[in-house]
Amino acid sequence: MTESASWLHISIDQQQLCLIKNKKIQQTYGISTALNGAGCLKNSGCTPLGKHQIKLKIGANCPSNSVFIGRRPTGEIYNPQKAQAEPQRDWILTRILWLTGCQSKMNRGGNVDTLARFIYIHGTPDSEPMGINKSHGCIRMHNSDLLSLFEQTFNKMSVLIETPPCPLF
Repeated sequence: MTESASWLHISIDQQQLCLIKNKKIQQTYGISTALNGAGCLKNSGCTPLGKHQIKLKIGANCPSNSVFIGRRPTGEIYNPQKAQAEPQRDWILTRILWLTGCQSKMNRGGNVDTLARFIYIHGTPDSEPMGINKSHGCIRMHNSDLLSLFEQTFNKMSVLIETPPCPLF
């Protein structure tokens, strides 16, 4: 699998992530992007737009629902009791695909750096709705979908985040 043959398209308007291989949509997943909408500024709580790459894949050998803090597994497994104890917590679960921007002054460098903003594609509790803007800037996915996607991605894989729907070839 090469970078040019496989890439991810994230549509903020459609709240969808499409895995594209050889100019064909292989899989479509429901996602949740930022409650604050699209934008690249630091501390905006927005999902950044533009061309990105997967910088790091984190959590390959962790069980589903593993809890991450600072991109490290805590050893905890998410459950409803944890959710009830910390209802406002932004749960980062199962796997992390850490994104880096590729466009200087748009999503790379200075106050718009996607990597420095810690923008990920990550798991979230399965009770969280997909298809609506609800995150703090990251791209949230249900855990089973993220596990499937994680196995089909690689470091430096291209990721395009924009508002239009996934492309039709």
